Amino acid sequence: MSFLGFTPWQVVLATLALTHVTIASVTIFLHRHQAHRALDLHPIPSHFFRFWLWLTTGMVTKEWAAIHRKHHAKCETAEDPHSPQVFGINKVLWGGVFLYVKESRNPETMTRYGHGTPDDWMERNVYSRFPKMGIVLMAAIDLFLFGWPGILVWGVQMIWIPFWAAGVINGVGHYFGYRNFRAEDASTNLFPIGILIGGEELHNNHHAHASSARLSSKWYEFDIGWMYIRLLEMAGLAKVKKVAPKLRLQKGKGSCDLDTLQAVITHRYEVLAKYAKTLKSIHAEEIGRIRTSGIDLSTIGKWLHARELDESSREKLRAALDSSQALKTVYTMREELEALWARSAATKEQLVRQLEDWCIRAEESGIAQLKAFSIRLRSYA
Repeated sequence: MSFLGFTPWQVVLATLALTHVTIASVTIFLHRHQAHRALDLHPIPSHFFRFWLWLTTGMVTKEWAAIHRKHHAKCETAEDPHSPQVFGINKVLWGGVFLYVKESRNPETMTRYGHGTPDDWMERNVYSRFPKMGIVLMAAIDLFLFGWPGILVWGVQMIWIPFWAAGVINGVGHYFGYRNFRAEDASTNLFPIGILIGGEELHNNHHAHASSARLSSKWYEFDIGWMYIRLLEMAGLAKVKKVAPKLRLQKGKGSCDLDTLQAVITHRYEVLAKYAKTLKSIHAEEIGRIRTSGIDLSTIGKWLHARELDESSREKLRAALDSSQALKTVYTMREELEALWARSAATKEQLVRQLEDWCIRAEESGIAQLKAFSIRLRSYA
């Protein structure tokens, strides 16, 4: 017997609803509010989310925020708590929760990255002090509401975040998928419709603009977590602090100015993503053009877009680029473009002149794709 007297299908639907509340709590409270301060939350939803996560995950807010902040700070390095590029996809996908637990016991991580998280009476005396008590209480509640099937409901609740968050988002979200932005890590968007994991499917968008409360970027992407935030904001229970900037184009600009420079730097990941398409297009053309010369350019495709190469691969890439002046020009100019926002010692005026010089050389290169890219870059505003 159960209090609700649900049919099996009703139990399934109730389980999905309960796990979705947990997902919403993670993405809104832990991720966007606590870890990145992308929005402020009224005490009512803030306390509800914290209480619900205590019941359904046993996670401590300070630990989650600290580990996630360290992930951004040390992404894809040996110090990243859960990079599949370092640990391998299988270890993160199926054992991500163990990597999380291991990092949560690192006092240096908690001290350096765990600042600004809740430290009230409830946190000190209940949530952080007895993190397992909540999930035991949840088991009792599930048994009362659903009867013996409540054990299965509780089991699904317990594996939901370890699998979807610690495994899929942290693992697959840095391994497979599509990329809107050429961020300095391996982050990917898993799927353009972000419902099942609360919008966290749009992981590459998040890494490109980590402090944005909205994770969707393209018109075809949907972030259900952002929808919930907007509803909370309309009810006076939340206040959005920052979203990713929208690119504006001012057609007909004849030269680069300070606005162009600032826009290029702000949207640098999108600039590099579009440039990668230009490079890919020219690569495809060059393969066809010199196919009969005995030089196989198809083997250098992965090297053209790699962030880091070992010495052997760099030598092979240099040799291959010597066989195609067009590819060599576009590849070299990409490195020069990236160097623009890395020159912290240069003044804004110097950077504007360097950007203008880059555009002039691009438009005089004789490469149609590069000229088109440069003309569009000038219109950034």
